[in-house]
Parts: sequence; C-alpha cells; structure tokens
Amino acid sequence: MVDTVRGPVDVADLGTTLMHEHVFVLTPELLANYGADYWDEEVRVADAVAKLRRLRDLGVRTIVDPTVVGLGRYVPRVARVNAEVDLNIVVATGLYTFAELPRQLQNRGPGTLLGGDDPLPAMFLRDVREGIGDTGIRAGLLKGVVEETGLTPDQQRIHRAIAAVHRETGVPIIVHTNAEHRTGTLALDFHEAEGVDLTKVVVGHAGDSNDLDYLRSLADRGALLGCDRFGLDRYNTTDRRVATVAALCAEGYADRISLSHDASCYIDFYAGDEAQRTLREQAPNWHYEHISRDVLPALRAAGVTEEQITTMMVENPRRWFTPGG
Repeated sequence: MVDTVRGPVDVADLGTTLMHEHVFVLTPELLANYGADYWDEEVRVADAVAKLRRLRDLGVRTIVDPTVVGLGRYVPRVARVNAEVDLNIVVATGLYTFAELPRQLQNRGPGTLLGGDDPLPAMFLRDVREGIGDTGIRAGLLKGVVEETGLTPDQQRIHRAIAAVHRETGVPIIVHTNAEHRTGTLALDFHEAEGVDLTKVVVGHAGDSNDLDYLRSLADRGALLGCDRFGLDRYNTTDRRVATVAALCAEGYADRISLSHDASCYIDFYAGDEAQRTLREQAPNWHYEHISRDVLPALRAAGVTEEQITTMMVENPRRWFTPGG
C-alpha cells in the first residue's frame, strides 16, 4: 500500500503515474501578508480542480507531489482539491532548501545553541507514521535537495534524517539535484553511505542533462532518473529530452526512468496576472498535459515502445513504492 491524500491505495492500483508534480508551490509568509494582490482561494482551488480533472481524463491516475516545507506545503488545501478529483495524490515530507535550515532548526540538535536531539528525524517520521499536521494524511515519500552548493552541513543534517526515516519505514526518496553540476552523484554517494536502498531513490531533474555517461552512471547504481521537467525548456528543450530518453530506452534503461513535468496548478514564483501571462508565453508547454499530448507521441516516433512507456509510467512507480520491490 502507498499513502495518498485520500487514504492508502494498493500499489497495483496506482496506474499511470507522473512522478514529480506539484499542486501548489507557494511562499506562505508572502501569501499571508501580500497575497491579496494575486491570490483568491476559491479561484485557485477551482482552477486546480479543473486542471487535475483534465489530467485524469487523459488517463493519468496518480501524481507524486514532492511539495515539502520550503515550498509552501499545506496539505488541507490539497485535500480540498483532491476531494473534487478522482486522482491519487501522494504527498511528501522533508525539507527544501539550497543551503541552510530555518533558524529555529539551526538552533536545535547536537552541537547547536540549544543542543538536544536533532528534531528532523522525528518530524519526518511523524509525517510518515501519524500524518501531516492534524490532517491524518500520511506522507508517502521523502524529499531533499542537493543543489549547486553541494551538501552543506545543514543539507547533510536533512539528508541524514531522510536516510534514517527511509531505513526505518522503507518510504522512498526524491532528491532535487542540479544536473549541470552533476549533484546526483553527490546525493547517491551520501545515501549509499547512509545505508539507503538506491533503487528507492529518484534523482530529480536528472533529465535536465543530455550527458548519457552521467545518466548511465546514476542508473547503473539502481536509482531512477527523474526525467521530470518536460516543458521547462529553459533547462532542456523537449526535443532534446525526448532524444535522451529514447537513447536510454534503446540501451535498456527504461526500467530506470520516470517521467513528469515538475508543473503545478499555481506557482507564486510568478505571482500575479502579468507574471503568469509571461510564464505561459515563455514556457507554453510547462503544464500537466504536455507528456500525454506531445511527449508520448514524440517518444513513440523516436522508437520507444508501448511496453517501455508502460514500464516508465506504470511499472517503475509501482516498484518504487513497493518495499523491497
């Protein structure tokens, strides 16, 4: 079973799965203080329902939403949307930062001002075992970051906590990485040393790279390659992403690839009507439907078989969520 917003679901019933999408990406303090300039809760919820219904109509049955603290995780809002859409949404625990922990957490734990046990493992474990906040909705995966700055001391604390909870629960891991700086290698080295099953790690944003040697080096260690920013052309164009996935499939790596967009219903990195219009103009294909409507036909034309597509979109997510699978 895997925990979703609507409760546990048999992994066999996940169906076609997008492995890295967000419902909302928000900055809570800005939203609370200045959100009146760009945020209407009812409008945004209705818009999310409509977008996710269209995705469900295209045959996608599950999305994995790695929105954690640092990206505006607010599960009650996601639950409200999910109540209106027949879609499995798997939510995450972890912490998103490129370098430093929030000040409160910097001051707690071994060697800090206040000392004591590191609170991070208990926080993440509570989300997995008991539920997030008071929602009772349990996290189905763990999420961390290894960006251009590498594994800073605070990043090591986060990932050590993620590894500990993975070892105790079997819950899988997504790591946001920087493909240009090959930080996927750093992430796998760290987690391997911490006793993590690397077949349960997605190297997020690996698909921003077209360096087959780099991608093979990650996949050969058992990890899944997150080819998960289709439509976000500023990092890699769709035609290049398609060619890279097709080349890897031709070499037998379909069982080490996951597909997604890293899209959202609303991301306040581009807050306000004008910024949203600019975003649509600059990244017109960065939305939930791009893979179904455009990428899969392009992959087929490039020689990727239906069996390989099923492997990437159905079998790999199912295996990733299956302890020991």
